[in-house]
Amino acid sequence: MAASHPTPATSPIPATSPPDALTTEVVELIGDVVARFHEDYEEAAAGHALTGAQARLLSLLAREPLPMRKLAQKLKCEPSNVTGIVDRLESRGLAERRPDPADRRVKLAAATDEGRRIAKGLRESLRFAREPLAGLEEEERLALRGLLRRMLAA
Repeated sequence: MAASHPTPATSPIPATSPPDALTTEVVELIGDVVARFHEDYEEAAAGHALTGAQARLLSLLAREPLPMRKLAQKLKCEPSNVTGIVDRLESRGLAERRPDPADRRVKLAAATDEGRRIAKGLRESLRFAREPLAGLEEEERLALRGLLRRMLAA
């Protein structure tokens, strides 16, 4: 008796239909928001004599020390790129390398006090996101936060 193999008739592939007009518009708006946010972020970084990549890495380190490999994953780049960025931040006194207390073979990158101060200044200087959000009611901001969290969790 021959083994049966699934065929398109016995295991249908779900048909994907094009998105509706509303979904398409929302996706385009999200793209516009992301582009404007990146422009504002690059401008804020330049105001602190940082590249966008340096500013993003510094912002991550201001939250918590991270291993280089994890930073590369978060920034979606090669670990060797992260090494160069950390080197430049370290030379300015904004970041430092330290051993991981859980595994002394691993080096963590961490923001210095000055690095955390600069990262805070970066966040506070982002006009694009802050000004329109300030114009929304608290319930609207809470609803938007909830929707964005759901999208990210999907």
